[in-house]
Amino acid sequence: MTDEVLIMPCLDMRNGRVVKGVHFVDIRDAGDPVQCAEAYCRAGADELAMLDITATVEGRGTMLEVVRRVAPVVTVPFTVGGGISDVATAVGVLEAGADRVSVSSAAFRQGDLVSEMIRQVGPKVTVAIDVDRNPSLPSGYEVYIDGGRTPTGFDAVEFARRAEGWGVDVILPTSKAGDGARTGYDLPIIRQIRQATSATVVASGGAGTLEHFLAAARAGAGVLLAASVFHFNTISIGELKTYLAAHGVAVRAGA
Repeated sequence: MTDEVLIMPCLDMRNGRVVKGVHFVDIRDAGDPVQCAEAYCRAGADELAMLDITATVEGRGTMLEVVRRVAPVVTVPFTVGGGISDVATAVGVLEAGADRVSVSSAAFRQGDLVSEMIRQVGPKVTVAIDVDRNPSLPSGYEVYIDGGRTPTGFDAVEFARRAEGWGVDVILPTSKAGDGARTGYDLPIIRQIRQATSATVVASGGAGTLEHFLAAARAGAGVLLAASVFHFNTISIGELKTYLAAHGVAVRAGA
């Protein structure tokens, strides 16, 4: 592998705190977002994500005050998602200090939203796709919305192709089955989206061991996102980079 694979810790947010769940539920506290963000940047993170996990379900926008608190301490590209359902909100999140916005449920519900965002703010939009297995669909994976709560009946790989058609260059599929379970990334959906599009694929949902990260990189992920293994000190970013490099994966130098 010649392209660098990037490491992206993710801060899942609820009520202004970093939290982590399993299968999108069973949420527990994982710390203060500013402290977590500072620690990850010092530890050698290549990028950082922050996701307001209840904004869409609660029918509100992303908590901009949290973005404004976290952004000044972040020294790497910073992606923010959750509750971004119109262009004005996307602009507000970027103005609050994010480098990219991530859109999920609204991208599915509003067919022209993402292309309009890209026209307004440039190529700073990631489309996040929550997925679960459904053998009746061509790819075997179904799109879920509303924080993984609502099935759509729509094929996940077909939606990824649609997102690329809007001009999206980063696609973030998260496996509902894998989320927080530490049983490994859902490799077939990573492979399928990588093969079906030219977008960078962010592996998300299920990392529990060093081997899981390596498998995702070999499946075609350009960014390896994880939360609980970093939050609860199961794996350090430095340890992960050393391991990946030893197995032939190009990574950026550590902190």
